[in-house]
Amino acid sequence: MKIKSVLTVILVSMFTGISLYGQEPAFKISLAEWSLNRTLRKGTITNMDFPRITKETYGLDAVEYVSTFFKGKAEDMEYLAQLKGECEKYGVKSLLIMVDGEGNLADTSLAARNKAIENHHKWVKAAKFLGCHSIRVNAAGRGTMGQMQEAAIDGLGRLAAYAEDFGINVIVENHGGNSSYGKWLAEIMKCVNKPNCGTLPDLGNFYEYDRYKGVQELMPYAKGVSGKTHDFDENGNETQIDYERMMKIVYDSGYRGYIDVEYEGNKLSEDEGIKATIALLKKVTEPYKK
Repeated sequence: MKIKSVLTVILVSMFTGISLYGQEPAFKISLAEWSLNRTLRKGTITNMDFPRITKETYGLDAVEYVSTFFKGKAEDMEYLAQLKGECEKYGVKSLLIMVDGEGNLADTSLAARNKAIENHHKWVKAAKFLGCHSIRVNAAGRGTMGQMQEAAIDGLGRLAAYAEDFGINVIVENHGGNSSYGKWLAEIMKCVNKPNCGTLPDLGNFYEYDRYKGVQELMPYAKGVSGKTHDFDENGNETQIDYERMMKIVYDSGYRGYIDVEYEGNKLSEDEGIKATIALLKKVTEPYKK
């Protein structure tokens, strides 16, 4: 890939402030913390640096946390207050927490499912304190698709009922396994039938399922959208996902709000990949007015 060409596209769209279409985009761009997972795991930066980096390095005003990068801190009010203070200092909004490692909400074992629901309670409270609108959870488990679907309806429904008292949404990402089948997850949403239980469509996590069909199936329940990228061509377009087509699906669904930057590639550095994704999202969202 011609990295210099990609970076030229990045710099033009990020820093000139000139709209390619002369129109204000209908969508805003946020940064998913997972885009910096390698740097975070190395210890070069910490979760506390995330709001500052989001604003100062990338010029964005909203963040989406990953729970594993402040594991053990969900009930540490001193830590959460400091994190909230960093967001206020840099003018950054906290949108959601992507929660992992707290058990399977679609576990066919009732005892395990109950424990998973309980484990998520602290993250609901943390999200409320930070000013988030949602926690992202996983509809994972073991069993047949039908068994897991039934378990997910129960697990998500009960967690959403708890979160409702805090004004927090419980949203499910197509995040591997059965959840990457749009129809399966959409049927769960229909059955749970709670305003605060929805989806976080990831534009890339479909694998063997038609990604465009999957996004279309999940968008009616979307509380956010994840702009997944892996690789770019010389024009700055994602090589596996037609982002112009995706944005039309997202726009036509009626969704208006943030689309996150979630770079998972390895041909560019995390920094270059994030900037390339921002440039791409700006390009494909600018044709849509509010």
